[in-house]
Amino acid sequence: MDTVIRLIVLIEKRLVRWAAAPLLAALVLFASPAAADVQAKVADDLRVALHMPGAPQKPWLRELAGERYVRAVIVADSADPELRALRAHVVAVGGAVNYRYVSVSALSVLLPAARIDEIAVRADVQSISPNRPVRRTWSTLERSTGAADLRAAAFDGLDGRGVGIAVLDSGVAWNHAAFADDRGRSRVVRAVDLLKAADVAGKLWRPGVDSAELLYSAGGARLTAAFEHLIAADGTKTADPHGHGSHVAGVAAGRNAGGVVESGGIAPGANLFDVKVLDESGDGELGDVLAGIDWVIQHAEEYGIRVLNVSLAADSTESYLTDPLCRAVRGASAAGITVVVAAGNFGKNAQGAEVYGTISAPGNDPSVITVGSANSKGTATRADDSVNFFSSRGPTRGGFGYAHGARNADNLLKPDLVAPGNRIVGVLASDKQGSVDAFNAIVSLHPELAAPYGGTAQPKLRQLMDLSGTSIAAPVVAGTVALMLQANPGLTPPLVKAMLQYSAQPMAGANLLQQGAGLLNASGAVALADALRRDIGNAIKSGTLVPGAPLLAPGKLLPAPASLLNGSLVPWSRIAFAGGDQVVSGSALFTQHQPIWDPKLVWARGSTLRYHLNYAADTPDWVRSIVARPADSQRLVGAGVVLATPLAGVSSLRGARGAFLPTATLAGWLAAGSGLVLSEGLVLSEGLVLSEGLVLSEGLVLSEGLVLSEGLVLSEGLVLSEGLVLSEGALGGER
Repeated sequence: MDTVIRLIVLIEKRLVRWAAAPLLAALVLFASPAAADVQAKVADDLRVALHMPGAPQKPWLRELAGERYVRAVIVADSADPELRALRAHVVAVGGAVNYRYVSVSALSVLLPAARIDEIAVRADVQSISPNRPVRRTWSTLERSTGAADLRAAAFDGLDGRGVGIAVLDSGVAWNHAAFADDRGRSRVVRAVDLLKAADVAGKLWRPGVDSAELLYSAGGARLTAAFEHLIAADGTKTADPHGHGSHVAGVAAGRNAGGVVESGGIAPGANLFDVKVLDESGDGELGDVLAGIDWVIQHAEEYGIRVLNVSLAADSTESYLTDPLCRAVRGASAAGITVVVAAGNFGKNAQGAEVYGTISAPGNDPSVITVGSANSKGTATRADDSVNFFSSRGPTRGGFGYAHGARNADNLLKPDLVAPGNRIVGVLASDKQGSVDAFNAIVSLHPELAAPYGGTAQPKLRQLMDLSGTSIAAPVVAGTVALMLQANPGLTPPLVKAMLQYSAQPMAGANLLQQGAGLLNASGAVALADALRRDIGNAIKSGTLVPGAPLLAPGKLLPAPASLLNGSLVPWSRIAFAGGDQVVSGSALFTQHQPIWDPKLVWARGSTLRYHLNYAADTPDWVRSIVARPADSQRLVGAGVVLATPLAGVSSLRGARGAFLPTATLAGWLAAGSGLVLSEGLVLSEGLVLSEGLVLSEGLVLSEGLVLSEGLVLSEGLVLSEGLVLSEGALGGER
């Protein structure tokens, strides 16, 4: 008998200190840091490694003079954005501070293993995580996504011009022809190498040093000129020796190159920002990635960076609430940057069976746009498209807190949508001269990826290769976001995400945890963006846009919920995820202002946080720190919004209900007028959202009735180093 996994919705009635009401199972309750359990503050993988016998087996562990040290990231909650007291304590116990971050209130530190609990017990410490390794997620676009249709019709000339896309990856081959502008100049505006960020102290394993003061000017505002000079990588000879970042950048914003029409990206007029955090092998460290996100936030206003593509992942079993990488991308989103993340390539296990619950970090964060991979089968028509079998499935399974010794899981709906990610043609990075004997590491190991385009015989600086994977699907969406922001610069990150989902095409045969809202529809997303007023973001920031205020631009109507793509009428899903486990719908989402369109408000299941950006006094556009606090009581979505969650029912894989309901089925019901039209909206009261969601399982149950411990099936401890996904084949290999 086939093993069938079923997610059970468990609803408890509990009395909590805020209110007496029926609450969701495994509800996130924010306790004060001083009362938090020390064990819960230290990440599981760090705790286990600290007590491993023998020589350290982790790159973030080392024996120094007979004492075990760990390189870690401490996430803090302090009224002092400089974290001076915490930094002093770290140095006092024989540790060192290598970096203070802005995107998340955190420090990159060196700590004696024996003193970790002493630091963890501090009231201003929320979590301590190892400085984990991170790796890239592997992987006719314009026609298959609908970008060609919108450029040929009402949005002729829309190419992402004026919008900056930051690529957090292994580098970008700035001199490749795909990245040239109309005058032949590179559209890679800036390049920085954050692999050098932790070297500001000179040594990574030097105790007793606080380097945080060296990073910022005397007033605590801008990065010092010396540090900016240290990380500058503009015009380097080998900008991308690995090759992954250049391909990702080309998919998002490359122009046709090498005479191959299919090589064009989604937003070929957008500016690019190369933020290098991975080395020539495609490896990096959590601390460098956080520093890269910081750089993007701090230079976003200066350079017009509106989109951040993150096609990499870290090995983490933490909740999105405590994971430093999740918190950093959440900070970037709060700063108004739309963050697009690869879902991961873990949709099947070593035996080739489908596996749920394998979304990688930071794709498990509710604020980002998490993208799975679709197989276009080598055609522009969408009728035969399907979800790649390798594409990671939801729900998110990162854990938070402990209840009776068991770790709770976030269980958020992911991915948000899917985009083409199979055998995508893009940039092949070489050296500054485009030498055939200096190809990147990927093609050096796999020359077959460049063979279809001429291999080593390709024209210099026009070389191409193809890649597959969710990390190639992500920049397809990132490029689409650039088009949306060019059409309407006033969009906020959560509004962009909802529009992408609402206009997506639900593919037959795939459920909400496989494809999210469906397949990217660039034409529909841009049409929806164009219908709304252009000042939404600024009005939210100034506090002048009240809930329920009209959002439509003067003289505009919402477009019909269908798009004409390649001569075929494609229906929209009319689905958007809200609160991590809710499905909402209805035109009121876009005709009236919803509080959840504020990027500083993050709602996920029972918790709602409000983010606060602190700016430097002498430099108003320079973000000095980003902190989060529980949000005040308020309405999250207003009257007229359609709640689709009850339509889906209790989650069951065998019954194809709940989170396992085919997206097309739910979309069909919504199109027919089903769903609960909210008369009062959804209200945040006393810090809690009193409503049920779709994915609220405390564990997994087999059809035979055998209860499995968490992690046995969902690969919760998996190492997120995906390896090379060549492809699944044009005609098969996926379900």
